[in-house]
Amino acid sequence: MCGLFGALSFSGEPVEPGFAEAMSDKVARRGPDDRGEWFDGPVMLGHRRLAIIDLSPQGHQPMHDVGGQLTIVFNGTIYNYPELREQLIADGYAFHSHSDTEVILNAYACWGEQCTEKLHGMFAFAIWDKSAQSLFLARDRIGIKPLYYARTSEGFYFASNPQALLATGQCDTAIDPVGLHYQLSLHAVIPAPRTILKGIRKCQPAFQMRVAPDGSLSETRYWSLQAHRPSHAMSAQEWNDSIHDALMESVKRRLQIADVPVGVLLSGGLDSSLLVALLAEAGVGQIKTYSIGFEDQPEERGNEFEFSDAVAQMYNTEHHKYLIPNDQVLTRLPEAVRAMAEPMVGQDAVAFFLLAEQVSKSVKVVQSGQGADEVFAGYFWYGRMQESTGSPLQRFAPHYVDRDHAEFCDTVAAQYQGEDHSSALIEQNLATDAAHTFMDAVLRFDVTTLVVDDPVKRVDNMTMAWGLEARVPFLDHALIELAASCPPELKLKHQGKGILKEIARGKIPDAVIDRPKGYFPMPALKYVRGDFYQFMADTLNSQASRERGIFSRVYLDRLLNEPEQHFTRLNGSKLWHSALLEYWLQQHIG
Repeated sequence: MCGLFGALSFSGEPVEPGFAEAMSDKVARRGPDDRGEWFDGPVMLGHRRLAIIDLSPQGHQPMHDVGGQLTIVFNGTIYNYPELREQLIADGYAFHSHSDTEVILNAYACWGEQCTEKLHGMFAFAIWDKSAQSLFLARDRIGIKPLYYARTSEGFYFASNPQALLATGQCDTAIDPVGLHYQLSLHAVIPAPRTILKGIRKCQPAFQMRVAPDGSLSETRYWSLQAHRPSHAMSAQEWNDSIHDALMESVKRRLQIADVPVGVLLSGGLDSSLLVALLAEAGVGQIKTYSIGFEDQPEERGNEFEFSDAVAQMYNTEHHKYLIPNDQVLTRLPEAVRAMAEPMVGQDAVAFFLLAEQVSKSVKVVQSGQGADEVFAGYFWYGRMQESTGSPLQRFAPHYVDRDHAEFCDTVAAQYQGEDHSSALIEQNLATDAAHTFMDAVLRFDVTTLVVDDPVKRVDNMTMAWGLEARVPFLDHALIELAASCPPELKLKHQGKGILKEIARGKIPDAVIDRPKGYFPMPALKYVRGDFYQFMADTLNSQASRERGIFSRVYLDRLLNEPEQHFTRLNGSKLWHSALLEYWLQQHIG
């Protein structure tokens, strides 16, 4: 919905106005409709607005409460804000807008830190509490909306992306060895609170923070996902019906809470196709759908138009499709990387960037199918994990981790070779009493930790780069809670996403349901050849790369000599993974 930023000075002196200007520029693409900054003593709050709810000037941010004690900057959408608004009015709170932003302000005034438990939606926000002389920040349960921060001896800085923090010149830009281990082992997933840089952190999903002018910081978790069976037994059909109803409610909420039209990113896969079917089932006419495709390679097609076209025809949608030539992909790659909050190796990151550019010309909000694979066990590796034996780590790592620790040590320079941080993270998350079985723990780990910094972050970054808000119905926390209590065997049926496939039967073409699992195809970044190979070679052989010294030169030479021979367990190009990391650092650090 927007871009936010701010700072709290620990000296008591006003925040340097130049910081606000620099930070605002770096989140500007997230909010093209309005801009605001507010200074009060040691605090500065800033905002770039994408107007979706209450398009009037009353929705301007930073926003103040009636009593003048609270000031907020907010990014996201609260889907239950009409109900909360009525409840707060009944309790005597006044409103001067029809925005969900003002609902958060009054919710905080009414319930204090417990306000986050009342909010149903995606959000990141910061509230300056003048009476308490402290800054209160929170992030939604799943981490759909980003919230980065840097804490130095001089002050606390926060923003919707690291670029805004880097613009202050106050951040330590050294490589975080733990973040690097995650980056290269978990296909660019660096779970919160870490990032690739030592001086930048991110608020964990379902956490809230309070920062005082003396520099003290406290953190609290306000929600935790439980993956246990319900107290009453349910049949497979009852599970199907319950999940259908919860998903339908999620889709409708994300349609109704907007004062602008809402479209659908239609990839041609099961998830987005099902969203179109549910919107039609809810009575929506003239659904706007959008698809993108790329050039083929001999080994792989570059589009899924035959499937998206079939869904668009079945529901007579207002369909738009875009075919992007490879030369445009390479030309636009630097721009897409500059829009990445963190280095993202998923080949569909560039695809989403180019698609969002086109979609944003006609709508401000889209629904997207991200999260369905993690919530409902759609990836091929889940079945392999289920059938495996050994410790939880032994069952998980061989099917997911890009390289084991020994290969990691061969990959990077000596100063980054240390402990096996990725294995420790996996073991910690799978050894939980919040899950009923091993597979419950795997899916819970994916939904609460891994999905946040892979598809969710990727879609938010690439759509918000064009002032386009992506809403993700499969990541509604109420739906996730229901799905987490469902037996994994029902989700793993039919080679994965069994429940969704049974719900979809009859609603979308059988060919879409029964096709092999698809991945947003962008063959040019998987089969590294020609100009794409030269780009990666130039990046990794550059003076900046050699001086930075992250990678072992022996390892890089091996990849460059055999560019199509080295793939991760999830079929990602190790050459692309290496080049993308270095190129992101060149674009943002130098």
